Amino acid sequence: MSPEERSHQEAPATAPRSLAESLRTRDDASLSALLRARPDLVVPLPTDLTQLAGRAATRASVVRALERLDRFALGAAEALAVAGDPASYDELLGLMAGDGGPEADPVTAEALPHALATLREQALVWGGDDRLRLVRTARELLAPSPQHPSPTGLGPTVAEATSGMSPGRVQEILATAGLPTTPDAVSAVGALTALFTGRARMSALLTTAPAESLEVLSRLVWGPPYGQVTADPAPHLRWLLDRGLLLPTAPGTVTLPREVALHLRSGRAHRHTEPLPPVVEAAATHAPATVDATAAGQAYTALATVAELLKDWDEGGPAVLRAGGLSVRDLKRTAVALDASEPVAAFWVELAYAAGLLASDGEPDERYAATPAYDEWLELPAAERWSRLATAWLTATRTAGLVGGRDAKDRTLSALGPGLDRSPAPEVRHRVLTLLAGLPEGASAGLDAILARLRWERPLRGDRPAADDLRARLARWTLSEAELLGVTGRGALSAHGRALLGEHPEHLPAVGPAGPGDKLPVHRQHHRPAPPEPLTTEGRAAAAVHAARLLAPLLPEPLDHVLLQADLTAVAPGPLMRPLADTLDVLADVESKGGATVYRFTPASVRRALDAGRTASDLHAFLAAHSRTPVPQPLAYLIDDVARRHGQLRVGAASAYLRCDDEALLTEILADKRAAPLRLRRLAPTVLAARTDPAALLEGLRAMGLAPAAESAEGDILIARAHAHRSPPRTPPEPVPDGPPVPDAALLTAALRAIRAGDLASTAPRKPTGSSSGEGDPPRTTAAETLATVQAAVLTGESLWIGYVNAEGSASQRVIAPIRVEGGFVTAYDHTADEVRTYPLHRITGVAELADEAT
Repeated sequence: MSPEERSHQEAPATAPRSLAESLRTRDDASLSALLRARPDLVVPLPTDLTQLAGRAATRASVVRALERLDRFALGAAEALAVAGDPASYDELLGLMAGDGGPEADPVTAEALPHALATLREQALVWGGDDRLRLVRTARELLAPSPQHPSPTGLGPTVAEATSGMSPGRVQEILATAGLPTTPDAVSAVGALTALFTGRARMSALLTTAPAESLEVLSRLVWGPPYGQVTADPAPHLRWLLDRGLLLPTAPGTVTLPREVALHLRSGRAHRHTEPLPPVVEAAATHAPATVDATAAGQAYTALATVAELLKDWDEGGPAVLRAGGLSVRDLKRTAVALDASEPVAAFWVELAYAAGLLASDGEPDERYAATPAYDEWLELPAAERWSRLATAWLTATRTAGLVGGRDAKDRTLSALGPGLDRSPAPEVRHRVLTLLAGLPEGASAGLDAILARLRWERPLRGDRPAADDLRARLARWTLSEAELLGVTGRGALSAHGRALLGEHPEHLPAVGPAGPGDKLPVHRQHHRPAPPEPLTTEGRAAAAVHAARLLAPLLPEPLDHVLLQADLTAVAPGPLMRPLADTLDVLADVESKGGATVYRFTPASVRRALDAGRTASDLHAFLAAHSRTPVPQPLAYLIDDVARRHGQLRVGAASAYLRCDDEALLTEILADKRAAPLRLRRLAPTVLAARTDPAALLEGLRAMGLAPAAESAEGDILIARAHAHRSPPRTPPEPVPDGPPVPDAALLTAALRAIRAGDLASTAPRKPTGSSSGEGDPPRTTAAETLATVQAAVLTGESLWIGYVNAEGSASQRVIAPIRVEGGFVTAYDHTADEVRTYPLHRITGVAELADEAT
């Protein structure tokens, strides 16, 4: 394979001796790719490339980088961990493709350069193709040991396994294997290694092995490579032990040497390399118009459900638990009110919270309530309201699917409570939708296919079962939540769902070949599309506007009328305009929902409207204006009958009193046995006193079938309007990021400039002054020496290496080209900032001239 086919291949004139030297050979584009792939390296900003290399080799950073490799790239890293250090490209290819090489496994051979380029780009591997070196920390994480078996299933090498063995025992193994003895243990181990790595001689040795011995080797060959033996092993085990095909590592424990296992595997480090990602194929196909219409219908249902939830909590929602969140009882009540299951109710509650429409009120008796943003949200067009919800869902790290589970301390996770943030959630949601977007329009994908693709892109490490895979659970929840929210319809991504991703369908990357006849090149089939750059705030806003624009024509137009029927019901054949819907909610009770909403008028609902300040004439006029059918006579009679009796009785505060101009009616009430709990007593012919509060008196009289009205201290009827309780202004919950965010272009440019300049300052050759404590340390000079050197540099135009302490006390090294010195300040071109700056001379701790070759 030619070097041109291996992207990012390093070929400097002098081979780098360290990762830092390797980074110095990179151009700005390559370093930018590294910082973008591993953003944790930017925070805090490294002072130079040596510090960048040191940070890239730390355990935490390497673990994060390994966890973000796809299965094939991770397999290549695992192969390098068991290869020699350094290893050649051909050795790596042999471990990945086997003894047959590219001819036996052309797909793996063609995919390997891209995987190696990924490892190089992320600074996990450095060096040219003849000296590939895996970063030491990655080798330690991936290399095999008895405590941490390798993912490849390979054991230690012969040299590692015999390190504690007596020289005499090693010589015995040589003799039994038919090899001549050697003068020392090192050459003996080398001879045994040469035997095991020589394909012809090793095959000849194994042809003499008993069948039981070969069966033992077959059980250990793919790992784990360790086994237990007794003090007196069986003959077939003794045959293996005598020839070094099994080597003891501890009393009673033996291991299969790596060289022997690789021979039995035909040179492969992995049983399966999986160079190509699993193809996500269409499981079902629907007409795109059907998908969009279905998704739009569910989007409208989502808006109605969120509005119903917050309206139900309008006068103050459930109490906040002491530890935060909703109680199990309140979640059940919410589920009943929404006619949904508890997990679905938890999703709607969390969605409203993520969108900033719901929060705690912060009062002493803390309760959940709608925020002022909810009122603003209600005034928006329906499509824009949906895009607000969908954008909040797509970017939220709070995960409603966890509600009802247990945390690390075995405490129940509650809706709106702590512990629901999962940093990978936005990435998984976006990736699942992107996979759906890569299918033909109207096509849906099976869950198993999506999970297989996600596991290839981010393979599980360790022995965790698939059930514990958080990304798999997030993917399942994403598919169900997207359907609830109307992002998908019938399992396929809708047009407004595609727009929500911020990309047009024709620009979305393909998720794999369409089928066996697809003639894409192998490297393009294998290459997983790079995750798209995260949308900026402006990008998300533009995507939301685009999605709303596509959704708006699919949503039903609000109606300004209902159909009144003779059975005291009203049918709304579609969504109603807000003023009409608000009034009907007071005047009637919702009997059923669906494509059409059925309202029922009852004496209690009419009295509720009268209590809210409406008069009978207002109600008659309202119904006549908004009904496409004549107002039925029974409904008109019901309104007039309730209005005639409404307010005839007046309840006020004494502790409570009851007055009425009709003395006979008061007498009738006193004689009614149902009034006994109210403990009424006549004070005057038209006034009764009660030993209860006015609210209880009102409810008691209404239970008797009467229509009392409350009155104020001045004797005016009190209008009972629902009080819309609101929390103070709240911001939506901030997502909890999975590590530092990916730096944008401006930050990358500034970071690279600072790192390059810092590296120049730390590596530029300097004339010896004897004033620094060691190589690389900032110079130390007196104030007079500093002034004289800087003034001389102004005349000669030379650059200087200075130590500088800023106003915050932070020390740094810089390379500057002085321009002028006056008033205790030096004006110079600073290579770090790539601009002209002025420095107080008293803050310069020392100065040194650069060597001639540096200038």
